[in-house]
Amino acid sequence: MRIDAYNQVNQIYKAAGSVKSDKVQKTSKRDKVEISSFGKAYQVAKQAVASAPDVRQDKIADIKERIQNGTYDVSPEAFADKLLSDYDVFI
Repeated sequence: MRIDAYNQVNQIYKAAGSVKSDKVQKTSKRDKVEISSFGKAYQVAKQAVASAPDVRQDKIADIKERIQNGTYDVSPEAFADKLLSDYDVFI
């Protein structure tokens, strides 16, 4: 093992480690967040959807009444067409 090669390598690392850095200056700038008009409109729409009821009671009451009266009729063809259109099935 060569000791002089070790000393040369050690000198290189010492030279690289002694780099001085400049002082960091503090600035008075602050981060700023601006929300676009689209973002504001999105938040309003999101709140409106969140406050809307999940179930439309007026529709349910109408259908229940029609079922009890025996006037609620669903065409099997219309039901099948609607079902297939929801799944994008091509016939």
